[in-house]
Formats: sequence, structure tokens, C-alpha cells
Amino acid sequence: MEKVTVLIIGAGPSGLATSACLNLLSIPNIVLEREDCYASLWRNRAYDRLKLHLAKRYCELPHMPYPSEFPTFIPRSDFISYLDNYVSRFNIEPRCRRNVESAYFDDKEGGNWCVTVKNLELDVHEVYVAKFLVVATGENSQGSIPNVPGLDSFSGEFIHSSQFVNGKKFKDKEVLVVGSGNSGMEIAFDLSNHDAHTSIVSRSPVHVLTKEMVFLGMFMLEYLPCKLVDTIAVTLSKFRYGNLSNYGLERPTEGPFQIKARLGQSPTIDVGTMDKIKRGEIKVLPSITSIKANKIMFENGTIDQFDTIVFATGYKSTVRNWLKGGEDLFNEEGMPRGEFPNHWRGENGLYAAGFARRGLHGISMDAKNIARDINLSLQNHHQKYINID
Repeated sequence: MEKVTVLIIGAGPSGLATSACLNLLSIPNIVLEREDCYASLWRNRAYDRLKLHLAKRYCELPHMPYPSEFPTFIPRSDFISYLDNYVSRFNIEPRCRRNVESAYFDDKEGGNWCVTVKNLELDVHEVYVAKFLVVATGENSQGSIPNVPGLDSFSGEFIHSSQFVNGKKFKDKEVLVVGSGNSGMEIAFDLSNHDAHTSIVSRSPVHVLTKEMVFLGMFMLEYLPCKLVDTIAVTLSKFRYGNLSNYGLERPTEGPFQIKARLGQSPTIDVGTMDKIKRGEIKVLPSITSIKANKIMFENGTIDQFDTIVFATGYKSTVRNWLKGGEDLFNEEGMPRGEFPNHWRGENGLYAAGFARRGLHGISMDAKNIARDINLSLQNHHQKYINID
């Protein structure tokens, strides 16, 4: 059994940022990670061509800006390099290959969080006792694949986008990408560039913008109302792409930055996919209704054959697999009950980092808020005992 002031579960950007902020305040903390490295989503479960979808000024972790020579939209390899430097600079030492099996609050003797962990490297169990528990496993803990009728009968290969590396091995194959968000559109573009016969399923309305439009919109939001910025962004999108319904896509009635603020869903940033769709190099299809062997049926009655399905259908939280209690902070889906900005703090020293649906900027805010709150709690606790004495 090991006692620590703060235990952080998860060594992605959320956990690393929280640990860095705590280290700057000299607050002892331990970071536990299920995988064999920190930032495993970025290292092991991201496709080659991935870039940060927002400009670098909106994607910094606390207390460390990006090098000036980094491009405005940072590629995956540079972001991993940034994280490596971040870990070194703030003396973060994640303990990897630790799978949390249970965590509960014990209110005896002042109250502590008791966390049971399987050390996968040594095949032994470890128990940690912490005054504060930070859940930093985030929104993207596990890939989510929808329950499609007949998927278990599919005779080809189906994978989640987290397993997709690049399109090389799919040359001349019939590939269906499910999802028209950023991952789905980028993967479809990459597949087409590698001569795969590519189709994409658009399951819901989507805003398509260029990266320059997004950058301009983020800048304007600092000075103009969101509704006006949305009007400008949609007008620019219509000028660039025309009527999306001509290509099987629909725009939402709500503006892109209002959706981002309300739901945390980013607009789709076009990397060249739209031009391929317009030229007929990528086919757009409606939602899947059923699958039988290699035949897939769609809502418009179309039936096509495919060799591979790539599900770019997002992720889900796994908090509820191991956290016992904490219902005041997390709902049944393992997401915060409170809406931004009141989503990160629960009772009994329980915190959530990286659940704001606001990307790396939201992660940075969470980490700083959590560190400040823990520091204030420790100061108040210390002052209480000084007053008693």
C-alpha cells in the first residue's frame, strides 16, 4: 500500500497537464497509466496524417508554449515531441502498465480514496491511498462502434479509426468509412490517395470549413458575438463549397461555433476531401440499415459490397468500469453531470480532467483549476490545524 496526496488516473495530455501544475506547486502526486507509455492515444492509436485541428495557440498545455518554429497546425509527430519535452521539463514520471480495477472513497479517519491497481508488468496488485483523486482518462478512453444490425455477419474486416494507420494496405479495395467528422473525412481522403475505392457514411448534419476559416473564426470570437461569427463562417463555407446537399451532406441549422460551445463538437476541417467528393472519387452514403456478409444496406435503399469498414464513430468514457461512487460528478456514461465550466469538481476530493469536450484548451483549463483547488484545500487544512494549535 502506498499513500500519496494526489493520485491521477491516466497519462494522456490531461493527466500530464494536471501533474505539471501540481509539481509547480510542490504537491506530491502519482500518475498511473494503463498502457505501456504516456500519451498512448497519440502514439499508438492515431493515423499518420493526423494534425491538431485548431491553431497551436489554442492547443498549448499549461506553462509551456509551443516552439516558434512549429507550424500553425501541428502534426502528430511534433505534438508527441512537445509532450516528451513537457514530461521532461516538469519532472513527470508516469507509472505505466497499471490497470485500475476499483476506486472508492473511505470516509474513515478523515477520508481517503482507496484505489486497487493491477501492475501488468509484474502481475501483482497494488493499493494506493490518496487524499485527492483525479480522473484523467478523458472522453477518448475507448473506441466506440455502433450496434449495426448484422455487423457480426460481415465477411470482411472492420476496425475502429483508432486502429487505422494509413491507406497503403487498402489499395484497390472497397472501403466504407462510417462518420463524416474530422477523423472520418481525413481517413477517407487518405484512403482515396492510396487508390482505395472509398465511400463515406454521413450519419448527421455537418459543418465543413477550411482550417483558415476555423482560425479566423476563433480569432473573431475574441471580439465579436458567436452568432455573428457563425454567420460569417457559414457564408464563407457556402461560397467555398456551395450547397452540400448536392453531394449527400447536410449543414446543421445551428452555427459551427455555437455547436462547439454547447456540445464541444468541432466543425469538420476539410483537408481536400470535399474536392474528391465533388469529383466523384469519394462517394457519400446515408446511414447503414443492415449488413449481410459483405453486402451493406443503406437508408436510401442502396446495397453495396465492401471489403473493409472503418468506424470513425468516436470514443466513450470507461470511468464507470472501475469508479465506485462519485455519482455527484459522473453520470452513468462516465461523463460529468455538470456543464462547462462547472464540470471538473466533485465531492470528497474527486476531480475530472479532460472531460470538457473542448480539446487541449479545455484540458489546460481543467488542469489549472484542479491544481489551484487542491492547493487551496491543503492550505485551508493546514491553517485549520494552526488555529487549533
